[in-house]
Amino acid sequence: MPTISTSIIAKNQAQKSGDAINTVLWTDEIVVADSASADDTVKVAEAHGARVVQIPLTTFSELRNRAADACTSDWILSLDTDERCTAELRDEILALIASNPDCDAYYVPRRNYFMGRWIKGSGWYPNYRPPQLYRRGSMRYKGIIHEEVDMVRGGKIGKLRNALWQYPFDSFEEILDKANRYSTVGARKLEHKRVTLGTAFGHATWAFVKHYFFKVGFIDGWAGFVIAMGNFEGTFYRYAKRYQQTQDWGPPMRETIRKDEPPKGTKTPGV
Repeated sequence: MPTISTSIIAKNQAQKSGDAINTVLWTDEIVVADSASADDTVKVAEAHGARVVQIPLTTFSELRNRAADACTSDWILSLDTDERCTAELRDEILALIASNPDCDAYYVPRRNYFMGRWIKGSGWYPNYRPPQLYRRGSMRYKGIIHEEVDMVRGGKIGKLRNALWQYPFDSFEEILDKANRYSTVGARKLEHKRVTLGTAFGHATWAFVKHYFFKVGFIDGWAGFVIAMGNFEGTFYRYAKRYQQTQDWGPPMRETIRKDEPPKGTKTPGV
């Protein structure tokens, strides 16, 4: 029977990591890639039976790749701390890897729960991130924020039927925190682009319109509007931070003012 490892990336996720680990205790190995958490993430992970490795946070792709390198099983299930495996997905995965499938990697659908409801619009159901189940060594993540993949041996990619459950945000503070973190990293993707107030506002407005109208976020009430606004803010500040990087905004005063200096405009005696 082929073996399977779960890789989980985490930074300051003590409140969520234990629940995520509890849903994958059926896998042969659980590896948590921690990036110098300041809370009890490491203690919680180890208490739940995971092996913790320390990996500096550079890009999410690099973090996922190095987390996979620390795994030892035939297959890897990539999980985030806000994701939960279901019994139905477990059964589908175990049956799949036992059958020697043709594909080397699989997209896993995700069903999102936010503001007390299962989200139907905003492009959040079903939504996918790059393949989360794959043969070890068959693919590598690439990109800065929203990862893409390189299939090392040119293998095929399939899709699973059963969904992970995702609980992306516990509070509005988490939405703002994510917008801040992702916009900082995303500004690096704009390195060779000219940024103006117009481009920043235009891209942000399009992000809102796309999620709220074209991806029918409006059917989810408050939750759909908040999701669209989160995308507006994250996009705007990504461009604003890139603009800041191109400016020389030093402090307005650089001179030294001493106690014994005469008042401005006063003539020095004898001059």
